[in-house]
Amino acid sequence: MTTHRSAPDLTRFLNPRGVAIVGASNDLTRIGGQPIRLLTEFGYQGKVYPVNPKYGEIKGLPCYPDLSSVPQPCDVALIALAAAHVPGVIEECGRAGIPYALVLSAGFSEVGEKGEALQAKLVQAVKASGVRVNGPNCLGMLNLKEGVRNGFGGTLMLDTLKSGPIAMVTQSGGFGFGVVAIAAHYGVGINYAISTGNEADLTALDWLAATIELPDVEIAVAFLEGISDGRRLLEIGRRALELGKPILVWKVGNTDVGRRAAASHTARLTAGYELYRAAFRLGGFIEVRDIDDLVDICKVLRARKLPQGNRVAVITPSGGAGVLLADRCVEEGLTLPPLSDSTVAKLREYVAVFATVANPVDVTPQGYNDNYASYNRLIGDVLADPNIDQVILRAPRGSSATIWAKNFVEMVHDISKPVVLNWPTSPDDNADVVEFLEANGVPVVMAPGRTVHALAAVNEYARRKRHFDATRGRESTRAVGPQKLDLPQAAGTLGEHRSKALLQAYGVPVVQEILLAPGAIEKLDRSPLPFPLAVKIESPDIPHKTEAGVVRLNIGDLDALKHASREVVEAARTHDPHARIDGVLVQQMAGGLEVIVGAVNDRFFGPVVAFGLGGIFTELLKDVTYRFAPFDVEAAKEMIGEIRGAALLKGYRGGPALDVDALADALSRVSLLISDHTNRIAEIDVNPLFVRPSGQGVVAADALVVLKTI
Repeated sequence: MTTHRSAPDLTRFLNPRGVAIVGASNDLTRIGGQPIRLLTEFGYQGKVYPVNPKYGEIKGLPCYPDLSSVPQPCDVALIALAAAHVPGVIEECGRAGIPYALVLSAGFSEVGEKGEALQAKLVQAVKASGVRVNGPNCLGMLNLKEGVRNGFGGTLMLDTLKSGPIAMVTQSGGFGFGVVAIAAHYGVGINYAISTGNEADLTALDWLAATIELPDVEIAVAFLEGISDGRRLLEIGRRALELGKPILVWKVGNTDVGRRAAASHTARLTAGYELYRAAFRLGGFIEVRDIDDLVDICKVLRARKLPQGNRVAVITPSGGAGVLLADRCVEEGLTLPPLSDSTVAKLREYVAVFATVANPVDVTPQGYNDNYASYNRLIGDVLADPNIDQVILRAPRGSSATIWAKNFVEMVHDISKPVVLNWPTSPDDNADVVEFLEANGVPVVMAPGRTVHALAAVNEYARRKRHFDATRGRESTRAVGPQKLDLPQAAGTLGEHRSKALLQAYGVPVVQEILLAPGAIEKLDRSPLPFPLAVKIESPDIPHKTEAGVVRLNIGDLDALKHASREVVEAARTHDPHARIDGVLVQQMAGGLEVIVGAVNDRFFGPVVAFGLGGIFTELLKDVTYRFAPFDVEAAKEMIGEIRGAALLKGYRGGPALDVDALADALSRVSLLISDHTNRIAEIDVNPLFVRPSGQGVVAADALVVLKTI
């Protein structure tokens, strides 16, 4: 996990008073020429300074021989030179007092060992000069609000790009800028778009942290292949919740194939996707998987109305559409409660007798008769229902749609509950109505499934925002203070007995056990512990005991105990003749619901705790959730509730409720153990941890700790 530099002020990078184009070309189709055209033809009001000693002027602008000759103020140097020249130009920027550099040049870490060495020189130049650098190997950046098109590529030349209260940070410039163009086509404007390239200095996280602070940004979008500082991602997610500015995050490189592609494309390693998802669930992130998601969710968010719960009313003139929308709502975790009796009575006063006033509400086509005045009245009555938090509405169409839309916009203007329109026909049918509705803050989404998915995503963000606001002042308390541990200096696996001793030091209950030499067991005249017992080999060199055949369970008498001891010793020597054998572990059998608790020191996210059902469920169902250590008991309870099998802990089908409080306490203590000793502990595996009925606690039956070298 890396430590990031203090957050820089990037305001002038996005809105420079002057831009120097180093490597400027008089051929405006070339990479060194396109920025000149872009900065002079699309409304940028700052100064443009071509820099190239070969020319006296380019496109009617004076051309300067070097950066020291460029007039001030000049905030950004755009560099379009061969890679080998870039480190020197960065140092020249520092001497000339130009604080930012945008490096379009390729040929750095993305091309292998030689490029990596050149990028290292670039990093040195950044540190020596104090210049903040975006890139290299990027397409540039956009500030459409101020007409700043600082980069190159066909997308930047489009007249159709649209400004709006959104900032996009993308680790793929070509794809990301293409998304900006597609979003504009569907009416979603993006003020800022930054292509980060190889991130030799400024990273995607730097830009995310900076853009969500901008007053004209309400929503951020991030296209991420990988990051190197997971903890900072968590910080940004918390800040997004604090500001009320959701971040739509599009994470790619999540499969084995995808991760290989990401590494070859950007020379950037990615952490496991499950940890990214855990980070997204804890912060102000909304995960998107395609451009449709991004466009639809942005439309709903731009209405600036967050639901106060997940209760939805569906209103439609089409019964079939209502059933479809209701199905999708349930699938997405939204609920459709019945309307209140008073609302039903009110609706029955004026709707057709054959209309359905349950939820979904099927009003039938009666609105044709009064330019949909009764339809608007019904919508208002349903929105006023205390059982309803938001409405999905099928818009009317035809000649009366324009009149309906005007009256509808006036009606919902001061209503705080979200309303999302599912458009019932082709986009070009009553297209002027769609344009009018969206211009007045009403989100219009084309397909029923997309409509529900977008609203469900905003509901989840709103739930997280409410939880954050309700708990942000809560003090986190430790279950146990930092403990001094006696750890060997060498890296490697500790035996089970020693691993459990570390758990005990942090107050995690373990089964009663005793470690004996094989010879000592042969001399026993009575059992050291009550039967039934488990017998295991104790060896740091045999971490996977079941696979090695060195475990015997349910030992019922002394002769069986001695026989089992001989068997596990013989099995250990057969499995690995060179394994160190520290003795035979004799322990009491334990019972309860098996869960697994694990912890790992991830290279990107630091110490992380995993929790899930144990036994066959771990591999079969992969029902596991994650938290970033350390965390308190309350956070552990939230974690427990996230697994699909949480019902088993509450008493499923007549079974007893289990001790969730004790389980949460144990999870918190494991998080403290790995967090306090993150410099030494690489992994912790508690499998199984048995959860007993309520009030009877938990107990660890097996454990494994892996150490790092000092």
